[in-house]
Amino acid sequence: MLVAAAVCPCPPLLVPAVAAGAAPELDAARTACTDALGVLAAARPDRLVVVGPAEESGRGPWPEGSRGSFRGFGVDLQVRLGRGGDGGPQDSERMLPPSLAVAAWLLERTGWSDAPIEALGVDEADEPQRCLAAGRDLAQGSDRVALLVMGDASACRSVKAPGYLDERAEPFDAQVARALGAADTAALAALDPGLARELKVSGRAPWQLLAGAAEHAGLSGALLYDEAPYGVGYLVATWS
Repeated sequence: MLVAAAVCPCPPLLVPAVAAGAAPELDAARTACTDALGVLAAARPDRLVVVGPAEESGRGPWPEGSRGSFRGFGVDLQVRLGRGGDGGPQDSERMLPPSLAVAAWLLERTGWSDAPIEALGVDEADEPQRCLAAGRDLAQGSDRVALLVMGDASACRSVKAPGYLDERAEPFDAQVARALGAADTAALAALDPGLARELKVSGRAPWQLLAGAAEHAGLSGALLYDEAPYGVGYLVATWS
């Protein structure tokens, strides 16, 4: 059963070493993420599942101990997903996708030791029903599951945004923020994948997986952060 969830953005810029001189601009987002992970720890889960968008090579399950790197972003920094395991049979070239690497960094930063960790890289293009079904599967069983759900809102909130300015972006992000703040699974399940794709939203599939996992959990939501630095919507929320 799902006992808690945290939703965090996944830009590598969250990592100060990657952001360099721009790091202070996301201090509030980092603080909100730390607070969100505290809610997960307080729920005393039996296991933590991290979910984030991934390209084809990063999709599927990742065991505890899997490694990630920010070398592709110009920083010789490595992270590890939790403390257990040896990363499994993967070779040194298979690394966590960026969204899961950011999650691993957040968990290392807060010293997570409250439950075993596993991760799942999901296809941003997955249909809503598939995402919902995957979430239901994660929440099945008698163990107490917590989710750390990584993903960004639209990348079209300003003329300097990666996707340039799209007037549909702000209303879309506001809809998501309301749903996350209210733990509204139906509203998340109803998000339009086509519109999300046009607005360069990376979090739509992970959020809908969360909606499936939480359908019957009776959780309450809280929105901790809602800003769009660099023209990209970043949201932090907790469900408990």
